[in-house]
Amino acid sequence: MRKISARRGSENVFADLGFLPAEAAEMETKSALIDAIGETIARRKLSQVEAAKLCGTDQPTLSKLLRGRMESVTIDRLASWLTALGRTVEIHVRPYDARAKLGQLIAVL
Repeated sequence: MRKISARRGSENVFADLGFLPAEAAEMETKSALIDAIGETIARRKLSQVEAAKLCGTDQPTLSKLLRGRMESVTIDRLASWLTALGRTVEIHVRPYDARAKLGQLIAVL
């Protein structure tokens, strides 16, 4: 049997795949919001057609999103879909930290 080498990844799979830090943070946040959308649809026992109507989109677009096609959707749109599905979305901006070179984009669910 052939040995496969492995290495420990970071906490962000998108960073591990080679995306720039800002891109990786955005993609991780979108992914978390998409997971919340899928969870909400399941908990409410909605079909994709019903959920898409509530979100103001069509079923094929929602289906693509739930399968991970996130390149054409914004965090703003994902937040609006969550509120349309009955979730509350809060945005917190932390105080400025002079020691930090860059801020962070984090979705806390």
